[in-house]
Amino acid sequence: MSAVLPGRDTSAPFGQVPLDRVLIVMLAAVGDAVHALPVVNAIKRMHPRARISWVMQTGALTQLLTGHPHIDEVIPFSRKEGWRGFAAVRRALRAQSYDAVLVLQPYLKSGIVASFAPSPLRLGFDRARARDASWIFSNAQIPARPLQHMQDQYLEFLAALGVPALPLEWQIGPWNELERAWQSAFFARYQRPVAPIVVATSKAEKDWPADRWAQVSDALWHDFGLQPLLVGGRSAREVEAERIIFERARVKPASALGDGGLRGLAAIIEKSALVLSPDTGPLHLSVALGTPVISLLGYTNPKRVGPYRKYGELMIDAYGEPGEDYPVSMENRPGRMTRITVQQVLDKVQQWASSN
Repeated sequence: MSAVLPGRDTSAPFGQVPLDRVLIVMLAAVGDAVHALPVVNAIKRMHPRARISWVMQTGALTQLLTGHPHIDEVIPFSRKEGWRGFAAVRRALRAQSYDAVLVLQPYLKSGIVASFAPSPLRLGFDRARARDASWIFSNAQIPARPLQHMQDQYLEFLAALGVPALPLEWQIGPWNELERAWQSAFFARYQRPVAPIVVATSKAEKDWPADRWAQVSDALWHDFGLQPLLVGGRSAREVEAERIIFERARVKPASALGDGGLRGLAAIIEKSALVLSPDTGPLHLSVALGTPVISLLGYTNPKRVGPYRKYGELMIDAYGEPGEDYPVSMENRPGRMTRITVQQVLDKVQQWASSN
């Protein structure tokens, strides 16, 4: 293959790098992985014969992305096994070679894993944006610039490689007949349009009180003709939120906690009418799938991790003070999720309903 791909911007810092074999290093976090998918799809769109591998931690993320039409290989990394996990992924990566390694997750363990992959180019974040000194494991960095939305920061890797980012594509919905059949059977249970409620996140500080979700659930049923559906996993906090909602709601909502795993969740979100979610993976899945989502943010910076270029009008921002023009930052602001009222959420539901 020619060193310069047709249509690529060869004035980009790494615009003449071959992309026959590409390794993505994104070990964990569903939301971050969703933001990384446009990078994968853009490379594959530019060069359909490229082989794209992705090293990721075993667990939910592996289950979500295994089988993606543009990911040729998933290389599992078991962080729970400690040094044995690092040794195993080192053996797997050393058995191959890559034209480019894209270190999309700027953390120490990601940098260490990336260093195992033989490649003339291990491209990571600039020093200012790389955490835990992870930049030392990359032999090249994308050009330095201020913090942006996470999606835009991943697209910077495409700009550095001279690969056009647009149109943004995720391709995260059901991939085959089996998943479509599961989706059809799932929705056959309900007579109303479905509105998933994401009851909890990976951090308690990002959650919204479960008793308030109970009130929203009742309003979805009584006032908007929607079928409220609790979604997520079955962690202790999610199960406790489910218990509280069941106890407080006048009409018990349906629950799909743990139903179908993350692939099932993607199928549910794709065919739903409206999603309600704090800052967590399903929020970004909703944006990727084109399903309207009411997002509740207070702990994390909405300009960095809020819904990307869609459904911003449905976002409730409790992070900033009224009128505050806060910068994009990684600063978290504890204690702000409880500022969001039930009425604010219902006002957003009404706004959505009025536009449909």
